[in-house]
Amino acid sequence: MLLIAHRGNINGPDLDNENTLEYILKALELGYNVEVDVWKTSSGLYFGHDEPTNPFAIRDLQQYNDRIWYHCKDVDTLLYFTDTNNIYFFHQNDDVTLTSNGFLWTYPEKKLTNKSICLKPDVYNYDIPSDIYGICSDYISKFD
Repeated sequence: MLLIAHRGNINGPDLDNENTLEYILKALELGYNVEVDVWKTSSGLYFGHDEPTNPFAIRDLQQYNDRIWYHCKDVDTLLYFTDTNNIYFFHQNDDVTLTSNGFLWTYPEKKLTNKSICLKPDVYNYDIPSDIYGICSDYISKFD
């Protein structure tokens, strides 16, 4: 089962460090995939959940292209990523969102399949079917 560190978190939310390059690299170096919140502005790419806050260069993460799941925070960012080889998706309140690599980014407590990435099952405290594709959590180390 694929394990995805939500915003780089592996042992719980860390608002001061999540969605920063160093924190994301640490989770990647530990072997996890990572979901990051990303914005494309006129001045470049930024990490940040509610707004663009932490600038980064995509080249700094190229070696991890197959392990970073870019959560595009607006349509302009989504459009930017359609011209890349990265894994990306956009959603707001959807039950399920199709990612660029064909998996189902699935909101908590919604139907799960063998193509699903299950979001935060530990927070919402529900059973995880054994045949799902992956889990994304702030506490991803619990699933090792």
